[in-house]
Amino acid sequence: MGLMLKLRFQNMLSLRRTINTASVGGSTLLKVEQINGLRKITMSDTKTRNALSMQMMDELISNIERNQSDERLRSIMITSVPGPVFSAGHNLKELTSNKGIDQQRAIFAKCNQLMITIRKSEVPVFAVVYGLAAAAGCQLVAACDFAIATEKAKFSTPGANFGVFCSTPGISVARSVNRSLAAYMVLTGLPLNSQEALQAGLVSKVFPEDTIEDSVQQIHNSIRSKSRSIIKLGKEFFYKQIEMGYEEALKEGAEVMVQNLQYQDSQEGLDSFKEKRKPVWSHTDDKVKM
Repeated sequence: MGLMLKLRFQNMLSLRRTINTASVGGSTLLKVEQINGLRKITMSDTKTRNALSMQMMDELISNIERNQSDERLRSIMITSVPGPVFSAGHNLKELTSNKGIDQQRAIFAKCNQLMITIRKSEVPVFAVVYGLAAAAGCQLVAACDFAIATEKAKFSTPGANFGVFCSTPGISVARSVNRSLAAYMVLTGLPLNSQEALQAGLVSKVFPEDTIEDSVQQIHNSIRSKSRSIIKLGKEFFYKQIEMGYEEALKEGAEVMVQNLQYQDSQEGLDSFKEKRKPVWSHTDDKVKM
C-alpha cells in the first residue's frame, strides 16, 4: 500500500516547468515550455520564415535532448507561431558557394543529426503544423513520430525550383508516403494541402485551427496515461522492425513482447485490468522479480 501511494504521489508531480527561451544574436529563435509533461518547442523566427539555420537546428536538437531521462517528460511537440509558414526549410544564404563546401557539408550533417535525434527520443515527438512546411521543413514534419495539421497547412519539397533538389527531404518524405507521391512532390515541387497530406499519410490528423490546442492536449493526455518505459520500449522496436524482413520482424517482435512482460509496469497494467482499476505506473525499466 505504501508503494502504491508513493507512485500516485509521484504521478501528481507533473507541474509546470518553463525552460529558458533560446536566443541567438538578440533574436529569439525558439520558445520552449513544459507543462504537465508536454514540452512545447515553438519556432518563432518569423523574419526568416523559421528557416532551419545552423543555430535553429542546434537549438532544436538541444531542446529535444534536454532532460530526456526526466520521468515527467512524456511527449515533445514541435510547432511554429500560428501563421502562414511552419518552416521554409534551410536558410539558403548559408548554402551559397562562397560559404565553402565544408560549411555546406556541416549544414546537412546537422540536419541529419536533428532527424536522428527525433527518432532516438525516448518519448514521442510530434509536429503541429499551421502553415507551409517546405523542403527541410517538410522533412522535419515527416521525421516526427506523427504530425497533426490545421486545415490551412501545406507541404512541399520545391528545392529544384531554386536549383537545389530536395534529396535529403525526400528521404523522410518517401518513408511517410507512397513512392509515386513522394516522386511527384520532389520532382514537381507542387504542394499538398492538408487533406491530401492526410490521405497520403504525411500527417495523422487534420483539425480546425480553433480546436487544435484541445486536440493536442487530448493526444498528449493519451500518451501521458501510459507507462513511459513501455512507450520507450515500443517506439524503439517499432522503428527497428520497419527495416527488417517480415519473418525476422515477427521473430524479433515475439522476443520484445516477452521482454515487455518482464517489466513491472507490464504486470501492473495486467493486474489493473483484472482488478478493474486505473494502473499506477512506475515509469521505470524495473523488472518483475521471479
